[in-house]
Amino acid sequence: MIFEHNDRIVFAGDSVTDMGSVHPVGEGLGDNLGHGYVRELENLLCVWYPETVLRITNSGISGNTSRDLLARWERDVLNLRPQWVSICIGINDVWRQFDMPGAKECAVTPEEYESNLRQMISSAKPVCKGVILMTPYYMEPLREDKMRARMDIYSDICRRLAKEEGLILVDIQKAFDEYFRFRHSTFIAWDRVHPNRIGAALIAREFLRRCDFDFNHIAK
Repeated sequence: MIFEHNDRIVFAGDSVTDMGSVHPVGEGLGDNLGHGYVRELENLLCVWYPETVLRITNSGISGNTSRDLLARWERDVLNLRPQWVSICIGINDVWRQFDMPGAKECAVTPEEYESNLRQMISSAKPVCKGVILMTPYYMEPLREDKMRARMDIYSDICRRLAKEEGLILVDIQKAFDEYFRFRHSTFIAWDRVHPNRIGAALIAREFLRRCDFDFNHIAK
């Protein structure tokens, strides 16, 4: 596993990360971490690696676009002095183009999205052990769906940036696509965005897979 004893991992994002966590940052037991994938991640890490103490921090805020996250980046991420930073943002950048088409200033174009991510990555890389980039997603198997097609553009930006910058990529869209070969998307989320506990577990598993998590690990 890439995480070491006493590492702090800050999860930055929107409602998918937030999921009822304490603002501006949440950590600790109970509901402070929210009830999403961040909570699932800490559960799994504590069970499989009890000898490795990690500080898990949730810096997700519901409704955030990449523009919003960049505006609070220093306060809610860099100032916490994390060893690892995870970025999961972009869904609202796209969603505002569909649910608020008349308010074009609320949406974030692909060009701005890439610029926002680059600024986050470039500021975090020099002070952290690593940056983990998670793709935005839309739980719609039909790729021709307008919102899914638009979301794929933003996911592709994440894939390209991860490759260019040497980051760990967690391809959530791909993980969901593979799952939907067997189950309909409503099994995980009615609105095709906010995952239930099953969806949170799926995201957590995919995250840990990319971080060399050993599901056969035995504490010694």
